[in-house]
Amino acid sequence: MSGHGFHVHGPHDHAVEHAAGHGHDKFSGKIAVTTAILATIGALFGYQGGATQNDAAMFKNNAAIAKTEAANRWNYYQAKSNKQNLAELAMTLPNVDPEKYRADVARYKSEKEEIKKEAESWEAKSHEWDRKSDTVLHQHHQWALATTAEQIAIALAAITLLTNRRWLLLSTYAVAAAGIALGAFAWLHVDPLGALFGAAAH
Repeated sequence: MSGHGFHVHGPHDHAVEHAAGHGHDKFSGKIAVTTAILATIGALFGYQGGATQNDAAMFKNNAAIAKTEAANRWNYYQAKSNKQNLAELAMTLPNVDPEKYRADVARYKSEKEEIKKEAESWEAKSHEWDRKSDTVLHQHHQWALATTAEQIAIALAAITLLTNRRWLLLSTYAVAAAGIALGAFAWLHVDPLGALFGAAAH
């Protein structure tokens, strides 16, 4: 440990160090290269996972803002309705000019229609932001699974190297391939389970 901090060794570091100490061993070299590649892929998946998580939070915040705006418009709509009701009531009172209040009623009706359109527009925006947030959050979960798979593959590669159990290399490749597939599904916005169950339903 230096005066500037410390470094935590991971499976990839151990694999590279082991390979460096056994440069003549082609198997060790292959594992070192494999873990380096998997570590790079895992880092990219992790970055995408973080980015989609941030997007999901931002979209959810936008949905909340739009929902608040819609609520404000509906409150304004209700206030206009109350004024319209009072004007309609005033028209029935004796010794008043009903034409004056009839004009007020017509104005309030017109204003209410405009306010209603605004409120419905903000509600639609809120639902759309919620939908986007849910979609991106699902992507985040896919990226997280893909990252986890690559981390498991790196751990298996390290175990393979330390135990020299070459058959474990197949497990490493299988888990790594599964992680890459999950990453591809996330990148392409594809839900494999949803597509599978959807096809089964038809």
